[in-house]
Amino acid sequence: MTTELRRLRNYIDGEFRDAADGRTIDVINPATGEVYATSPLSGQADVDAAMEAAAAAFPAWRDTTPSERQKVLLKIADAFEERAEELIAAEVENTGKPVALTASEEVPPMVDQIRFFAGAARLLEGRSAGEYMEGMTSIIRREPVGVCAQVAPWNYPMMMAVWKFAPALAAGNTVVLKPSDTTPASTVLMAEIIGSIVPKGVFNVLCGDRETGRAMVEHPTPAMASITGSVRAGMQVAESAAKDVKRVHLELGGKAPVVVFEDTDIAKAVEDISVAGFFNAGQDCTAATRVLVHESIHDEFVAALAKAASETKTGQPDDEDVLYGPLNNANQLKQVSGFIDRLPAHAKVEAGGHRVGDKGYFYAPTVVSGLKQDDEIVQNEVFGPVITVQPFADEAQAVEYANGVEYALASSVWTKDHQRAMRMSKVLDFGCVWINTHIPLVAEMPHGGFKKSGYGKDLSAYGFEDYTRIKHVMTSLG
Repeated sequence: MTTELRRLRNYIDGEFRDAADGRTIDVINPATGEVYATSPLSGQADVDAAMEAAAAAFPAWRDTTPSERQKVLLKIADAFEERAEELIAAEVENTGKPVALTASEEVPPMVDQIRFFAGAARLLEGRSAGEYMEGMTSIIRREPVGVCAQVAPWNYPMMMAVWKFAPALAAGNTVVLKPSDTTPASTVLMAEIIGSIVPKGVFNVLCGDRETGRAMVEHPTPAMASITGSVRAGMQVAESAAKDVKRVHLELGGKAPVVVFEDTDIAKAVEDISVAGFFNAGQDCTAATRVLVHESIHDEFVAALAKAASETKTGQPDDEDVLYGPLNNANQLKQVSGFIDRLPAHAKVEAGGHRVGDKGYFYAPTVVSGLKQDDEIVQNEVFGPVITVQPFADEAQAVEYANGVEYALASSVWTKDHQRAMRMSKVLDFGCVWINTHIPLVAEMPHGGFKKSGYGKDLSAYGFEDYTRIKHVMTSLG
């Protein structure tokens, strides 16, 4: 007896559709390794249809008032709360994440973020009108940019979709959003919910692979391309968008340094850092994956962190005693395993370093010590439940090691010395610096990096403004 697979569909111009040519992709539950659904493999005809719908809907949506858009977003937030159990179930099948943590750590922030952008819609500010030339009055208009092509990743499919569509819709733009080919289920459900609230064509969802995303970015209609993904994908998007001078918003990889000084409460730091490193199987651009610890407490810290790793559990979504679920897909399991398999002889695996079970894509909480600054695992993003540890001698070397990678998204400093914390926050070359904590985010504060971690901000008023353009209007008084 065979179980019929769920059939996911694109959402274009207010209706669900298969891919125009009928192609599909198998969708795998990473907790089981088994196919549970099919989704469209959208091609050029589907991209054309979605862009046409978004472009047709844009003038009317652009001309809505901020208060009208606010009401719509608040309705979306309320609907997400009402259908939270359905969203959680879809996300768990997408990702294999623990049910309890998805319910507590993802849905409430998502709803809060939508409500934040609902409020932001009514708070666009600019300089006052004035006469900067005799006989002339100048005013500044902030306008939506137009159709936005948005590509979301597989590590937080629901939340990253919110980070994309909420500021875009709040600013008066229309959206064509593509989820990852491995995690389309929750985004398709979002389309059903949002589609019952917004006018047709305002919000569209295209399922597909990287070629679908490429076709979206290269399409002449969008005024802006926004992606959360790998550095390689971001570079390709920037290159494609440059051909017709599209705006680009890139939130890419990370390799967050966690700088632990000798005056730190080791037990508390280990507890918090291990959670921030292993949560979501380390599949987080801001994860606490690269610990730099003062040499005077290095051995004690490594021993404590290894013990914490050995006590951290991964397992099936309905197991309430686990911190994280599987890696998202077979390729990611291969990538994480490869980093450990290629470790240099001077490295030491203090905990983990192996796959867990033979069903699904689970990987053990892993701690690696004895590393050098130029080692592959220090320089490159693992995106798995792997924490590396390096010693440093003084503050200058800590800064050198921390900044000595190509990524610059997030970082943290652990010390009781306030002045040292302030010095470090100044010189650490990262878009976020946490002090004595790591990974909390709030809707009011910006998230985004420098260097190869990309540019543009998610969340906050800064993220909202990214989806607007500025126009100067000057009028003669004579």
